[in-house]
Amino acid sequence: MKLQGKVIVVTGAASGIGRAMVKRFAADGATVIAADVDAERLAPVAAETGAEPVVCDVSDRASVEALLNRPRVDVLCNNAGILDALTPLADVSDELWRRVMSINVDGPFYATRAVLPMMIAQGGGVILNTCSAAALSGGRAGAAYTAAKHALLGVTRSVAWYYADQNIRCNAIAPGAISTKMHTREAPHEGGMAKYAPYFATVPPHGKASAVADVAAFLISDDASYVNGEILSVDGGWNAF
Repeated sequence: MKLQGKVIVVTGAASGIGRAMVKRFAADGATVIAADVDAERLAPVAAETGAEPVVCDVSDRASVEALLNRPRVDVLCNNAGILDALTPLADVSDELWRRVMSINVDGPFYATRAVLPMMIAQGGGVILNTCSAAALSGGRAGAAYTAAKHALLGVTRSVAWYYADQNIRCNAIAPGAISTKMHTREAPHEGGMAKYAPYFATVPPHGKASAVADVAAFLISDDASYVNGEILSVDGGWNAF
């Protein structure tokens, strides 16, 4: 049980990749704090895994700081995120832009800023950010989501560089087409879908959230002790196209 004794915080833990992470980390012996804005969907995750459930809105600084106000955190997984319905930039409203940025960028920023002093004081830690295939290209999502995931990758590399000498590692995973409800919660933008449709044939069969959690478990473990500032694609070869 390679994560035995580790205290791990996972945001966006009520469904999809976050839920799979909680299950995998708990099975590997970690003490898991499962955070999500949706209390109703979070409850069964906690009941199933023994994780500590915490209702948290990652777009709210005070909520994030309350989540991380605890004696010890060995690993922070900034996983919470939302899509943007493939909306091209000309049609991105101020409201959509701010909502995507507040959850996908501000949330990890608040959480990482809150946890770094604790990790420095305790002699180290690990931060794992859930980016996306959209962090590595321009045509995997809409404008707001693509910009947000590029920004999160920049945060990842900056933290890795600045805090490596404090025994803190920061990496990212880049899931591709994963079977989660995240992809089906809202209808896609008509123009964005039309632009994207010719490339559907290049998308590999959808992967399972558990496959992403397996990679995450490796990156936060001591087996990845010399991996820092990297983004690891979990996309079935999608970005190879």
